[in-house]
Amino acid sequence: MVTIGYAAMLEQFAPRTAVELAALAEAHGFSGIMAADHFQPWTPHQGQAGFVWNVLAAAAEHTTGDLGPVTAPTFRWHPAVVAQASATLAAMNPDRHWLGVGSGEALNEHVVGGYWPEAAERINRMFEAVEIIKKLFAGSLAGRDVKHSGTYFKLESTRLWTMPEVAPEILVATAGPVTARRAGRTADGLITQAAPLERMGSLLTRFADGARESGRDAAQMPKALQLHLSWAPTHEEAVANALTEWPVGGMRFPRSDIRSPHDFAQLARMVRPEDFEGRLLISADPDEHRASIQRYLDLGFDRVYLHNVGRNQSEWIETFGREVLPKLVR
Repeated sequence: MVTIGYAAMLEQFAPRTAVELAALAEAHGFSGIMAADHFQPWTPHQGQAGFVWNVLAAAAEHTTGDLGPVTAPTFRWHPAVVAQASATLAAMNPDRHWLGVGSGEALNEHVVGGYWPEAAERINRMFEAVEIIKKLFAGSLAGRDVKHSGTYFKLESTRLWTMPEVAPEILVATAGPVTARRAGRTADGLITQAAPLERMGSLLTRFADGARESGRDAAQMPKALQLHLSWAPTHEEAVANALTEWPVGGMRFPRSDIRSPHDFAQLARMVRPEDFEGRLLISADPDEHRASIQRYLDLGFDRVYLHNVGRNQSEWIETFGREVLPKLVR
């Protein structure tokens, strides 16, 4: 089954507007909502950073599809707090909520003033956090306390007292093959951002390898993709939207260590339209976007969450709901 969801950009839109747009997207054929847990926007121009759990809870009251945050339960949050938030959202919205877990970026996580480690440690912290969350979900459903003493986290004996009947799926966010394989061994599914097809194919292969090592079939596990794009009625508008609203899409270097939206704004001044090539499709042609989305579906992704980078959300939602979503197949 093809799931084409709406990526609610809380960095660009105020919370009430984000909820209204999520409802509009569902009315035009989008099947769910995902949103990232940001403490700051990428650039000051974007101007927002609403609390993802509040926005998704509000959006749930106006929609019926799936709901997924992508958060880092490693620096600003202890894994137990994320587990509680996830279990509560799932209990309020049965069979709708999934939990995306990432290793974090300094832009959001440095605000608590802790040491910002290298990528390898961030990834290890993420997988230990996943272990704790899974322990809490399983133990709480079984009616027993759990505890944990690991390299990065401790959890004294406790349980989650509010739980859904079925624990939320945990999708690990990754962009690298080693992490993808590890996710296949330990998580319920994978979520990533769109990149060139050959790189995405390698990622899915490594995820499947990990799943097989744990005795599971990756074909039965969710594989989600966030796809950024720029559509507008004219190509010129689409280019301007990408440069103004989403210059990070054209930054061809690691961004995880950059701490300030103002630093991103300075780097954005160097981004040119050609920098988006292969990273973010800029086009006024809905059929060109349809073909791009279809290629990722053909590759094996079963959930795709679309983010049009411009402020022209209503126009884009209506256009894609009419001209793109009905033509996608699996």
